[in-house]
Parts: sequence; C-alpha cells; structure tokens
Amino acid sequence: MSEEQSPLSEREMEILRLVATGATNRQIARELFISPNTVKVHLRNIFAKLEVGSRTEATMFAIRQGWVTVEESGEVTAVAVTPPVTVVSLPRWKRVAFFVVAALVFSVFLVSQLTTALPTENMGNALTDRQAGSSSSARREETSRWTARSPLLRPRARMAVAAVGNLIYVIGGDTANGVTAAVEVYDAGAGTWAALTPKPTAVANVGAAVLDGQIYVPGGYTAEGQVTASMEVYDPTTDTWREGVPLPVPLCAYAIAAWEGHLYVFGGWNGESYVNSLYIYDSQAGQWRSGRAMQVPRGFAGAGVVGDTIYIVGGYDGGRELPLCEMYRPAENTWASCAPMSVGRGGVGVAVVGSTLYACGRWVGELSGVQ
Repeated sequence: MSEEQSPLSEREMEILRLVATGATNRQIARELFISPNTVKVHLRNIFAKLEVGSRTEATMFAIRQGWVTVEESGEVTAVAVTPPVTVVSLPRWKRVAFFVVAALVFSVFLVSQLTTALPTENMGNALTDRQAGSSSSARREETSRWTARSPLLRPRARMAVAAVGNLIYVIGGDTANGVTAAVEVYDAGAGTWAALTPKPTAVANVGAAVLDGQIYVPGGYTAEGQVTASMEVYDPTTDTWREGVPLPVPLCAYAIAAWEGHLYVFGGWNGESYVNSLYIYDSQAGQWRSGRAMQVPRGFAGAGVVGDTIYIVGGYDGGRELPLCEMYRPAENTWASCAPMSVGRGGVGVAVVGSTLYACGRWVGELSGVQ
C-alpha cells in the first residue's frame, strides 16, 4: 500500500504514530488535546481500516508500510504520510436504510436497488459515513419481496423521515459533500418526488416525529461537526419552517417517538458520550421535561409505539451494536425489559404495522435482515 493509498485520515495517522511509540490512550489524549474516549474511537477506526486486531498489529503494519521507522537503538520515528483527500462515496445501503422504515409503516416500498453489502466493523466515526471505506465487499442475492420505486433526488443517509397522510418527508442527512438541509417529499400515490423548502439548519444523525400535522426535528449533528439542541418545526400545509423550543441539552443519534401530544427523545450522543436520558416535549405547554432514563446508555437505537407502550430496540454504545429491547410506558413513566433481538443492531430502523414491531437493517452485516 503506497502513501497515496493510505486509508487513514491525518488524525488517525497522528494516533497511529503515537501508538507505535508505546503511548497509552491517556498519553495520546493529552498529546493531541482530545479525550481518551475519542482516542478509543479513532483506534477502532484504524483497526477496521487496516484489518488488524490490536495495537501491536497496527504498529507492525505501520512499520511495514514505512509510516514509522525503528532506529537501531529501538526508538520509533514517525514518517510523514499525507492522507488522501478524495471523498469516499456513500454506500448505497445507507442511502435507503431509513426508507425501509417508512416503507413498512405506510406499506410503500421505497427501496432502490441495493447490491452492495454493508461494510464490516466500519464504525470508527459513528457520526459520518464519508471517510468510512472498506477493502472488501460482498454481494447479496436480490429478493422478489421488494419493489423498486423512484429513488431520492439526491443520495443521502442519516436523515429524518416522517409521514403525514400519503406523503413521506425526508429531511437533512449526510451526503458525500457533507451535511445537507435538503427536504424532499415522496407522494406514495403518484410515486413521485419533489423538493421543498430546506431546513434552516443542516443536520444529520437526526430524527423526526409528527404532532398535530407538524413535523418536529430536534437536535442533530451540524455541518460544522457540532451537536445542537435547537428544534425546528415544519408545516407541510405552508411548506415553511419555524423555530421550536430547544432540547434541554444538545443531542443527536437519538431515538424519537410521538404519543398523546408529546415527543419522546431517548438516549443519543451529546458530543462527549452516549447517554440514557429521556426528554419529553409537551406540545400544548411548549416545554421539555426529563423522564425516567433508559437502563442502558446508547445511541442509534430505534423507537416504535405499540398501544400505550414505546419500544426502544438495538443501538450502539460506542463499542458494539446492542440487541437490547426496553419498553417504556409513558402514562406510568416506567421501564421494563423485553425479549432481545437475535443480533445487535446499531443504526436500526423500526416500524410498527398493526401490533407488530419490525426492526430493519444494521451497521454490520447485510441490510436484508428483518425481525
């Protein structure tokens, strides 16, 4: 692998060089003025990209590639390597992941043709896909159970999806060119797409829920790489946006549900760590309050309402995808455990049809799995 072909970012190369000197995560964090947890995230990304399983293997790989050299004295010296500046195209499965959810809820199959399997162990930076490459890929068999419909006007992932009547709205998200504010609507009857007024703040890793015909989009991960607390509300009847009441804290990658005139925002990433918080928005009072926290901190989980119960399934805790299922009863503000899924699912899409909860997709493995 030549220097021009290095899959690592500049920050990842800095961390790898320090790893090669024997520095601990805490020492690396002090050297680079970042948190130890951020170092761990970068190391997972490095291991995945280099297809190694330990710091020692990563160091040996760097030595073989000439990224670091070992002097006769045994001292390790870093060699400057310029990482590539090309942007990796988004995997096609992530462009349609959330549409699987919308399709299940409204019996509209919006999935475009998908032939590339999801990259394995490619979660070094859980908040963006743009530098997430994989040296190997696999193909899955096409299945006749899905019908291809008109694709999105622009490919994107990590967007918010909400439905009002026969219309499905796709808001914000991550693209190959960065976080977008674009809003598009799909007419399930006509099978056509149209562009609408962009969201005032471009965000990704975000969700949406509908109250009284209005689409609420709280928080998110901005184009500047920050987590925001702002909430913006879309009125489909006038194609306009307004500023809503901000979240109590900045959050993205949360699970969201609406029930009895309230929004429920579960867990997520606050810019420093994954959390188990629950924030409840009362649309009549225009206020947020805290609810009883989840049992396990996590982000990228899915939420679905069955009767008077909100189910939170799957998620990612910063190190692994989780098979967890927790039930929240809003009227009682209580939690209970439910049967876990057969596999862990981060970035899971959840939909409810009748009294059945469906969990679709995951980061590791193929998108074909539905439970």
